Amino acid sequence: MLMKGVTLRGLEVFEALAKTGSVAQASELTGLSQPAVSQQLRNLEKALGTDLVDHGKRPMVVTPAGRSFLARTEAVLSELRLAQSELTVMDLTHLSTLSIGLIDDFDNDLTPRLVTILADSLTKCRFKLITAPSHEISEAMQQQRLHIAVAATTGEMLDGVVEYPLVRDPFLLVAPKGHVPEGADIMAALQGLPLLRYAREQLISRQIEAHLARQKLIFEERFEIGSHLALIAMVARRVGWSVTTPLGYMRAARFHDQIDAFPLPFASFSRTISLFAGADWADRVPRDVAQTMRRLVQSQMIDPAVAKLPWLNTQLRVIDS
Repeated sequence: MLMKGVTLRGLEVFEALAKTGSVAQASELTGLSQPAVSQQLRNLEKALGTDLVDHGKRPMVVTPAGRSFLARTEAVLSELRLAQSELTVMDLTHLSTLSIGLIDDFDNDLTPRLVTILADSLTKCRFKLITAPSHEISEAMQQQRLHIAVAATTGEMLDGVVEYPLVRDPFLLVAPKGHVPEGADIMAALQGLPLLRYAREQLISRQIEAHLARQKLIFEERFEIGSHLALIAMVARRVGWSVTTPLGYMRAARFHDQIDAFPLPFASFSRTISLFAGADWADRVPRDVAQTMRRLVQSQMIDPAVAKLPWLNTQLRVIDS
């Protein structure tokens, strides 16, 4: 059993404080009042007999003892969140058919886990799952070839389709490892490299190009890449730089030691990943699938991304129902 004073709420508060360094931001993340956040931290530190954060600094920084405890805390909370998502998945035994389309950004980690969870409930169901870029998923949904779809939203209302927002996915910049010196002007450092663009037909490309146009930013048009991993591989090979999102960045984990990621050096913007379902579908099924997706995205993608790129904290986040 946990020693007296060590609670799951206390662990969540410590994790939030370690990420943000701020009682106010930890309060927003946990849904607790600021006094309650401070009390939870005091109770946890008293139970452990050591300071986990340096209370004399602003923003707060984790102590050496806190860093060691944080690694265990994050592992425990990640497993609990995953277990919760698996236990709270819906009962789909009444369905005879189910077709789902998932954005290919989820291929690496989330899709296999979701399919495993669904398989336990789809005991008498004819099940089909496809992964594809957002524009192909959206087309299939509009043509009623899918019951449920998860893709980036265009912001437009679709006839006969209900949208359940899942994730705010902010855009970021990726460049060859070490090409931008620490503290340097990012755009000045990248001046000799071309922008590597996504293929024009892809929704992510249209979103990026529209934003660059709004900012009156013009770059030479040399490379247009239809494969996300091929695009990131070209960045890793020092061919150019690109604009992508944290979900895309995490999907390209094999190249992380060859690329650097930065907040956008111009006006920030983001995309929304949503679950779409036919309006004639029972409301409970898509809502339950959406909630399961939120938990999986948090444990499998957001938490690892923020651990690797702490400046993403509060920017990359689940959109609560």
